[in-house]
Formats: sequence, C-alpha cells, structure tokens
Amino acid sequence: MQGSTLEDSQLSVNYHHETVEHGHHGHPDHRLFGVVLFLVAESSIFLGLFAAFLFYRTMLPVWPPAGTPELELTLPTINTIILVSSSFVMHIGQKAIKQNNNAGLQLWFGITALMGIIFLCGQGYEYYHAEFGLTTNVFTSAFYALTGFHGLHVTFGLVLILSVLWRSRQKDHYSSQSHFGVEAAELYWHFVDVVWIILFLLVYLLR
Repeated sequence: MQGSTLEDSQLSVNYHHETVEHGHHGHPDHRLFGVVLFLVAESSIFLGLFAAFLFYRTMLPVWPPAGTPELELTLPTINTIILVSSSFVMHIGQKAIKQNNNAGLQLWFGITALMGIIFLCGQGYEYYHAEFGLTTNVFTSAFYALTGFHGLHVTFGLVLILSVLWRSRQKDHYSSQSHFGVEAAELYWHFVDVVWIILFLLVYLLR
C-alpha cells in the first residue's frame, strides 16, 4: 500500500516536470505566437506608410519634388549592411543559448546591441547633415516619418536586447529549455531588419 502511494507521488512529480517543460506553468506556451501577432499589427502600420509613400510618388508629376537635394547613399548603405549583418550575429547568440552557452549568448547579443547603436548613430549623423527639413516638401516629410518611425523600432529592439543581456547575468535564467526572451528579441530584430530593407529600397534606391 505504501509502495503504491510512493509510485503515485513519483508519477505526479514526473507529470508536473513534463508539463512545465512543454508549456508555461502547465499550460501551452503561446507567448511567441503573441509576439508574432504583435509584429503583424506593427507590419500593418508600416504597410500603410509605404502605401502612402508610393501613392504620393505615383500622383506627383515629379518625384522627388523639384529642388529636393539628393540623398547621400554611402552612409545609408553602410548602415544597411550593419543592420542586416546584426541579424546573423544575433542568431549565433540564440544558437548558443540552445546549447546552454550563456557566455556565447552574452557575447553575440552584446555585439548585436553595439551594431544597433552604430546604426542609430549613423542615422542621427544623416539627420544632422541633411540639407532639408521635415516640412521642406512631401518627400522630405515622408523620409523623416519612415526613417524616424523605423528608428524608434530599432531603439525598442535595443531595449529588448539589453534586457536579455541584463537577465542573462542571473545564473540559469536562460537555458536550452527556457529562452523565450531570447527568441522574442531575435524575432523582433529580424522584423526591424526586413522593414529597413524595404524602406531602403523605396526611399533611397527607387528614385
């Protein structure tokens, strides 16, 4: 009778461990799906901005409007390379934590954060030296709206990355079995990269 009770207790403990591993506190873990839904909503905002940009480009007889200074391509191209490359760097960090390599996570996420900061500094430098203002014409207004809104998302992505780095200081906070924060930050950063590639093509290259 006592042996049966001990077996039942052991089965209960094993079941508890299995549910925690496959779900969030015994329930299916839909947090990453929630992140995807959030990014879909954010995508709709960018799609609206891109659609407005293309609408003005189609409707106006001259695009950009006459007198608009040429955009500098060298710095934005370098920025594009940095931002796109940072996604690959970040993925190495995510693969590291799946191997329980917390030091690797910290290293590669730290490099990603540095690359993101360099990107924002480059964008700030471009703003500072721009030969036009927010209200010069419809093209320049769209330029600042698109790049500024994207820059805001890069900033938020940096906050997520730095949050992961801060939490990773705690022993075993992230592991091969528990790394939702890492995956969420990486997914968001990839989203920011894809948006920038579209923005770069539309604003800088499609003249």
